[in-house]
Amino acid sequence: MLRALRIRSRLRPFSRRHPWISATIRSVMIFSAAFGGAYGFITGSRSETYDPHSFALGASFLFALACLALATLSMRMRWLRKKMRKIELHNEALADRNWELKGAEEHARSLFESQSDLIVLRDSDGIITSVNDAYCALARKPREALIGTRFTLPVLEQGAVAIEPNGTRAHDQKIDSAMGPRWVAWREGLVRGDAYQPADLQCVGRDVTDRAETERALAEARDIANSANRAKSKFLAMASHEIRTPLNGIIGMSNLLLDTALTAEQATYAKAVKTSGDALMALIDELLDFSKIEAGKIDLEHRPFALAAMIEEITELLAPRAQARKLEIASYVDERLPAEVIGDAARLRQVLLNLAGNAIKFTPAGGVALIVEPGIWPGEISFLVRDTGIGIAPEAQQRIFREFEQASEGTARNYGGTGLGLSISERIVRRMGGRITLESAEGAGATFAFSIPLAPAAHSDGVASPFLAPDLTDRSVMLVGPQSIEASLIARRLGRWGAQTCTVADAAIARALLPERSWYAILVDCTSGDAQLQDFAETASRHAMHRIAMFTPSARRDIAPGMMALFTGYLVKPLRATSLAARLSMPGAALVPELPDDTEAAIESSTIVSQQIAQRPLSILVAEDNEINALLIRSLLTRMGHRPVITTDGEEALESWLAADGAGTPYDVVLMDIHMPKLDGIAATKRIRAFEAERSPQRTRILALTANTLVDDRYACFEAGMDGFLVKPLDRDKLTDALAATASSRTVNA
Repeated sequence: MLRALRIRSRLRPFSRRHPWISATIRSVMIFSAAFGGAYGFITGSRSETYDPHSFALGASFLFALACLALATLSMRMRWLRKKMRKIELHNEALADRNWELKGAEEHARSLFESQSDLIVLRDSDGIITSVNDAYCALARKPREALIGTRFTLPVLEQGAVAIEPNGTRAHDQKIDSAMGPRWVAWREGLVRGDAYQPADLQCVGRDVTDRAETERALAEARDIANSANRAKSKFLAMASHEIRTPLNGIIGMSNLLLDTALTAEQATYAKAVKTSGDALMALIDELLDFSKIEAGKIDLEHRPFALAAMIEEITELLAPRAQARKLEIASYVDERLPAEVIGDAARLRQVLLNLAGNAIKFTPAGGVALIVEPGIWPGEISFLVRDTGIGIAPEAQQRIFREFEQASEGTARNYGGTGLGLSISERIVRRMGGRITLESAEGAGATFAFSIPLAPAAHSDGVASPFLAPDLTDRSVMLVGPQSIEASLIARRLGRWGAQTCTVADAAIARALLPERSWYAILVDCTSGDAQLQDFAETASRHAMHRIAMFTPSARRDIAPGMMALFTGYLVKPLRATSLAARLSMPGAALVPELPDDTEAAIESSTIVSQQIAQRPLSILVAEDNEINALLIRSLLTRMGHRPVITTDGEEALESWLAADGAGTPYDVVLMDIHMPKLDGIAATKRIRAFEAERSPQRTRILALTANTLVDDRYACFEAGMDGFLVKPLDRDKLTDALAATASSRTVNA
């Protein structure tokens, strides 16, 4: 059965393709049946022996065949009528579908024609097969004139071609039209209309002239803005150089003047000049920093640095300013933090100095605390600068992070400032990947907090402490002094070390508490100069192994020598964690040596340094075109014990260097100003390096002298072959460090 169905299914398509063959076969079969029946009947009727019985059988058989044929024909007709009804219904459905398709085609054509985009179809030979009205309007030709041609729009300018992942080509063209030049964005792709025909190329174009004009205007505006930024940077660099040059003389000469014998009135005036110069210098630095950050030229370094040491250095740097205002300043670095981290120490120091400096400025009483703790996320470190100052109103807390903004007009009048410090700090913190926040209330102080990611240095295990903390588990430590910021941070640190800490503000109460327990150590704040402290110290010598006095450098001279003999050690405020740990780790009680006065110690240290430098006098060539700066540098170098030679331009400096090198007495150091007449410092340095490469085996150390602080200027100096960079106004300590590094090969950036 299945085989018959397969044969029939194969013969049916063959019969449809060749109908004449099936008709011929059917006619032959009908003719053969009719001829056979007629021939048999005639032959039987002519037979000589007539058999009625056989005749009846033959007639009956023929009648049966006729009835069978009629029945088969009737069934066939009924089947054909049923088939015809199905075909009629199918034809009606096809007619309805055809009507729907015609409607959809008309709708699609109307949409195709009403499109504002340009639409054109081309065959594989590039001949147009279909276009819409928009294309005809732009081409200024009727549809009949375009179809069947290879017409293309006149192209004035061709844009770049981009190919998308699906094969679509996208490009822009500038077309000449009746409305003038127009920009058209084309998207070209292949579409297949018939499975047996090649694909057509469909091109859809959109008029993007307005967008192109806007982009061109934006590009021109960007170029103008970049030019303005370059001009501003150039102006700021020039203004910085021109302002720093006289400031170098003002600040430097005031420092030299303060080193001479002056009356009290003269010293006051000289200090006022120096303070004003320093304030102006700070303003210039803020403006330059803001300009560089605004121009996006701030680059972050990624170098390892000691975190705790940097925080304590910042605290000590700001301590004189805070102590002059009768304020306390202290720092706390959590021991869980790595000893060294990787980041930009200079920018982090700048942010902390800005925040802590502002805290000191806006705090009339109390103190400032710098706290460093682990952040919320792994690898993140949180920095807090907390003060007890005037606070900030809620409505001003967001405004103060904008440039040239302060909390209020009264704040600006009373405390001064440009309003750039917080804006610069906020942008630096964001550049480091963090965010700065503020918690404050008017009259209740403020806390600036920011968290930045700082990875541990490679050689740090991530939990190591910068020093070996003493084990004070179950040991009692008493803090005697005001309930201040310093005392709270010391108590917090001692608690981390395991100590049981008791803080007492009154010396009499502390004296009464001495017999209650065995005290491992007693820390006494001697800054207040309370008369009862000496009695307390005498009594404490019988109750505690470690008796440590704490005081500021300015309060040292007010402490009697006899009182200092009652203590086993001393600590200078603000305290360093390493110093506190060292004092508490001492094996036994020992009298503290007599301390010299801080002023005498500073003078003695300065004298020792000067003597060390004088023992190694250097021959120094100075190229400086400004007379006042030349005089200042000559005076500084002479006081340090060196032998300076002053030249006023690059050519003179080059001739002096060549003469000294030819005579066999080369200069040890060259201080080269960058901007000089005739021959600038960059060109002079390049010539010196060229002469050294040809004939001189010894390399002279050349340090740049410039008032420009931009990174590009530093790169230019180093590319010219300079070994260091000194920024005006010259700082005596930085100049001393730079000259002391002459024998080494390290690069100086001061």
